[in-house]
Formats: sequence, structure tokens, C-alpha cells
Amino acid sequence: MKFTHKLIAAASLTAMSSIAFAQAGETVKIAWIDPLSGLMAPVGSNQLKTFQFFAEKFNANNPAKVKFEIVGFDNKLSPAESLNAMQAAIDQGIRYISQGNGSSVAGAIIEAVNKHNERNPGKEVIFLNHSAVDPDFTNSKCSFWHFRYDADTSMKIEAMTTFMKDKTDIKKVYLFNQNYSHGHQVAKYAKENLARKRPDIQIVGEDLHPLAQVRDFSPYIAKIKASGADTVITGNWGSDLALLVKAANEGGYNGKFYTYYTGVSGTPTALGKNGEGRVFQIGYGHYNMGGQYQKWMEEFNTKFKDDIYTFSMANILNSLSLAMAKAKSTDPVKVAFALEGLKFQSIAGENEVRKTDHQMQQTMFMTVWQKTDKKYPYSAENTGMTLAPVQKYEPYVASTPTSCQMKRPG
Repeated sequence: MKFTHKLIAAASLTAMSSIAFAQAGETVKIAWIDPLSGLMAPVGSNQLKTFQFFAEKFNANNPAKVKFEIVGFDNKLSPAESLNAMQAAIDQGIRYISQGNGSSVAGAIIEAVNKHNERNPGKEVIFLNHSAVDPDFTNSKCSFWHFRYDADTSMKIEAMTTFMKDKTDIKKVYLFNQNYSHGHQVAKYAKENLARKRPDIQIVGEDLHPLAQVRDFSPYIAKIKASGADTVITGNWGSDLALLVKAANEGGYNGKFYTYYTGVSGTPTALGKNGEGRVFQIGYGHYNMGGQYQKWMEEFNTKFKDDIYTFSMANILNSLSLAMAKAKSTDPVKVAFALEGLKFQSIAGENEVRKTDHQMQQTMFMTVWQKTDKKYPYSAENTGMTLAPVQKYEPYVASTPTSCQMKRPG
């Protein structure tokens, strides 16, 4: 079946069409290492289906003419389990690794990939980070073998606080996050950015809670209400955000939430009709992107009764196929060099894999929870509600500097 997708730039297709690819027809396996059990299992299950769904679409037509196969490994949200899964994948000959749920896991994988590649020349692997957003990974801990497709926390908070600085109704903010590197970074950058852009805003409370362990957030909501906070900033995801907003609804907290992951499994259902106009999400995509992507969203929902929200997986496959075509190879070393500085079209506009640190530079969107309408019709988890864009930020707005001093092979 002939399938033409709009995510690949026409210029790239024209430039590649006359090249004979040595790797045409080759199967490229990508090991997806994320949770398929525990409280975060719904997120992992959704993302694995999303990755495999996009692989099917890109297999129909991509510049390198390769076939992508996504192989799932359950890491139970554990760094130790993730390293075992990574070794199992390598033993199976898989040379591309993808993960994103939990920066604690991502940090362990980066270190392990660095060591493996140093000890096994000719058998190198690449880490394609779809969602782990600790800024250190593209700064002090940057690696030639690591590519991040999500926007890091420094970028998300930069865009989020650019939006918040003009909201005069925001006066008192509570910082509520998970107690690991990601949550720490959200709190750190939120305080720094608000102090710079809105020094009049008070930080009236701050909490860090265990990752994927809390089932009842009502005591935390009571603290937030008692603080007088009119706004909560949280990087929580999965069950930790779904249960938080559930507790807020039940506890009568009517303040605003500024989030990263409102669209992630379970949170739309937990919000329901509540939170209209009060819950915001910063991200590099949203439910109502239009065009080919909207058709894929609808097809995925019909097939799986679920929503796509990890848009980076399409960008991973898009950029990989372009880099493999450019390198005329699927060898990870050659592909890594071809990925550096690569510019390509996504549904949101032009993306660039910044050569300095391998951090994706991309368009960001501030969206708000509201009822579906003719302009923004996609119903998240069949709630009749959606995340509608209220502000679009071109890549340069959220771009932040890097301290990366990358060591490259050779």
C-alpha cells in the first residue's frame, strides 16, 4: 500500500530519491525499555503501542527504506531492571535503545551506554531518549551516544514562566513534585525563572513525594489549600498526577495547575469536567495538531481506545530514517554523526537536533483544559474535554544554553 506522510520534508525526499541505499529493506530493531507493570504501567503500555503504531506508519515509506521493529522490555521503573533489559537487548543484537519514563532510569542508561561503547568498539549502541527531561543529560552529563527528543525542564519552565509572567492573577505558587532528579529540577528552575520574571510572586510551599508510591494525595492537597496558593507547578506524571488532580477535585481545591503531563494516561479521566480553564500543560505537541497527525490520532484511538501523547516517537523514527539515508548505513556510529545538526519537519514545524549537546530544538505549546469544540474537537479519554493551544512558542523562545563539552569518537 502506498502511504505518503507529511512529517518528512519534501526537500529531503527529493534529495534522497536518487541515492541507492545499501541498507534498503534492512530491519532496524529499537529496544523500548520502560514500565509495563506497577502504577505507571498504563503509561508504558500506551507508549509501547504508540511507538509500534508509528513504526508501522514509517515502515510504509521512509527515506532509508528500512523496517523498524520496536521490541518492548518491562523495566518496572527501576534503574537496575533497566540495565538488565539493556544488556538483554544488546545480547539480542539490538543497537538502538529508547527510554523516557524517569530521569533516574535515563541517567543509569546513559552511564551504561557510555561504558558499553567504550569497551566494545564496533558494537556501539545509541540511546534515543523520548521523555526524560533532566537538563543535566544535555549539560554536565552530555554524551555523544545520547539524543533527547523531548524538551528538557529548563526549556519547559522557560516557556511556562514566559506565559505565567503576564498572568496578574498568579500571586502565590506551590511547587509539588516527585522526589527524584526530575522533580528536583522542576522546583529549581521554577524558582529561578519566577524570581527573574515575576519577583512579586510568592513561593508559599514546596513538597517532594516518593515516585509512583502515593495512592492518596488528600493530605498534600490540604497543605496546598492551607498555604493559600492560587497556583501549583508540578512535573508529576502518570498515576502521580492523575491521583493528585483526583484529590484536588475531591478536596475542593480550585487553584490553577501548571503541568507537563496533563495529557498522559489517567489524568484526563481524573480531571473529567473539572479544571476547565484552570489546568495548563506545556509541551511540544497537543491533541489537536491537525493534518496527517490528526488522522493518526483518530486511527490510534479507534484501534486501541487510547490517546497518543508521546509525539517524540514519531520524531525519533523520522530523524533516524533521514540520518540513515544520509549516512547510507544503519551503523550507530555513522547514524549518530548524521543525526548531529539534523533539521527536519515535524507536524509542529522545523526541528533541529542541536549538534552541541544533542538536545532537540522545537516548537512549544501552552495548552489549557477545556470542553471540545469545532476548532479543537479531540476528546481526551472520551471525556468531552481537550487540551487546546493558547500560546505557541517558536523554538528560539524556549531554547536554553548548554554547558556540554562533548567527547566524540575518533
